[in-house]
Amino acid sequence: MIKIQNLSLPLDFGTEELKHKAAKALGISPASLGAVRLLRQSVDARKKGQVRYICTLGVEVENEATLLRRSHSPDISLWNPEPYRFPGVKRSSSLPPVVVGMGPAGLFCALFLARNGLPPILLERGREVDERARDVEHFWKTGSLSRTSNVQFGEGGAGTFSDGKLNTGTHDGRIRAVLEEFVRHGAPEDILWQQKPHVGTDVLRGVVKSIRQELISLGCQVRFEHQLTGLRIEGGRLTGIYYDTAQGPAREALDCDTLILAPGHSARDTFQMLHEAGIPMESKPFAIGCRIEHSQELISFQQYGSAWQKLPPADYKLSCHLPGGRSAFTFCVCPGGQVVAAASDYGQVVTNGMSFRSRDGKNINGGFLVGVGPQDFQGSDPLAGVRFQEQWERSAWDLGTGGLPPLFQSESPVFRAPAQLVGDFLKGKPSTILGNLSPTYRPGVVPTSIESCLPSYVSDTLRSALPLFDRKLHGFADPGAVLTGIETRSSSPVRIMRDEGFQSPLQGLYPCGEGAGYAGGITSAAVDGIRVAEAVAVG
Repeated sequence: MIKIQNLSLPLDFGTEELKHKAAKALGISPASLGAVRLLRQSVDARKKGQVRYICTLGVEVENEATLLRRSHSPDISLWNPEPYRFPGVKRSSSLPPVVVGMGPAGLFCALFLARNGLPPILLERGREVDERARDVEHFWKTGSLSRTSNVQFGEGGAGTFSDGKLNTGTHDGRIRAVLEEFVRHGAPEDILWQQKPHVGTDVLRGVVKSIRQELISLGCQVRFEHQLTGLRIEGGRLTGIYYDTAQGPAREALDCDTLILAPGHSARDTFQMLHEAGIPMESKPFAIGCRIEHSQELISFQQYGSAWQKLPPADYKLSCHLPGGRSAFTFCVCPGGQVVAAASDYGQVVTNGMSFRSRDGKNINGGFLVGVGPQDFQGSDPLAGVRFQEQWERSAWDLGTGGLPPLFQSESPVFRAPAQLVGDFLKGKPSTILGNLSPTYRPGVVPTSIESCLPSYVSDTLRSALPLFDRKLHGFADPGAVLTGIETRSSSPVRIMRDEGFQSPLQGLYPCGEGAGYAGGITSAAVDGIRVAEAVAVG
């Protein structure tokens, strides 16, 4: 197959125009083309009056070698990708591997182990995805939180209640395998060729359920509401684990010589247990800030001009490095989405962003964050970053439940979030009312000053970044845009140490995924799960 890159096409292009462009690039007639496959599609909006798609195609033709010799274009090349292949299995233990955590890392690790004759036991502290969705909706409506079934914990992991973006900054041959698995389990095929593939939280729930059903069909044991609470260690090796169940407080034991630990970035009690057990780990950088919410129509128009109505809702990606040494950036942008309450315990307010497949909401929101690191934390132990997160989440809780009247009435004042207009934030004054943009966060927001729940250097950095970002994307610093606090869980605050074989110094323990400090999103976590599965299979 021949790959043709950088084909410029109008927004309303059809199959025939696609074939005509490909044939012209190769200097042959359209009738000479065999199958034509769309490999990549992105939007070129550099000229607002001439917004177009830029496509990469794979085409089947006869005499590939002759056409390649004749072509002098760097955009035309041979394309014969090698499919992913799992390595040969050498594992000989009679005990099944145990996977803790059913986010992307745990699910994909379990899936590739099971398909290759090593079906694991899966333990998940939360509930299955349909029950979890009901628990989360009840929380958003009433403020009544389940500590084990929420936005952070449960089947599918934290990514299940997100935008469902699958793009990643990493380059790994396993990425294609991950995307193909998503399609196989119900995701739309366009994730295979969109520059920024997106599933949406509604579709992602069905994908997660389908993967679980395949795991069970392959012989896996899937145990919900089972929480890892301890490790049994003998002679520097893992020999068993302890867990609690929802049925009672009695501590259960399970013989285990291989534990894939994919806990998610909010498993603070697990991090504490590992630290007390002497498992080597360290604090790591992450980012904190708030969610910034704009009118989707405003952002789409600024990105695409008059063509915005012909295109999917626009997003953005902005960053800057400021003279003081701090950096600000946008993160996990959710076009047509909503800001969601993402706390996993009482006494803390945490936000995240989420959108459905259609992305048809009136607002767009994104994390507006500042990087922080161990130098900012009090203490040098591995859990210093966790305490840092908790400190500012408690401050946000105090602001949101401090007796101020809620902007939107809810059944409970608990978990209301502090919010501030961008215009007021730039002037350094609290907001007392919000404008025409209705914030999407539930159970509700309280107009105030978000500076009280952020370190001063974070607030100062965000305030300095707003006009810089507005120069890149006019309207970003719109005075009526809303800042909702706070976002603290951009990534894990810890890294559980592992070697080149993906194993902890404790033999038999394999830290895995975003919560262990080795990934940064759904796709990269899934890839890490596959890599750990390979290590277990050949070990």
